[in-house]
Amino acid sequence: MVESFDSERRRYASLGVVERLPGALIDSIWLIIDIDLKGVIPLTNMLYFDLIDNGGNVTVHFSQEISDVQMAIDLPFPYYDEYPSQIFAFDDGNKETILLPAEMLE
Repeated sequence: MVESFDSERRRYASLGVVERLPGALIDSIWLIIDIDLKGVIPLTNMLYFDLIDNGGNVTVHFSQEISDVQMAIDLPFPYYDEYPSQIFAFDDGNKETILLPAEMLE
């Protein structure tokens, strides 16, 4: 059985994500997956991350379907209203992509 979110797979961020989030914040999402989630809880192929304004800094709130496990991680990045409220991480078995919810429909 192949597990979701193997750090050896190719990883991408969609154009919408790259246009709206700094690279360091995108990299932090991958680190959260690799360090805080992978191997700690079973992961589905679709992960949800809400970006929350926490006193002017970013808090990333993780959740996924068919699981009651949720996690919030405070990051040392300033929060901007232009940030999307939610992003997804999707693993299709060959590559992994961080994208906006609207980009899932494309």
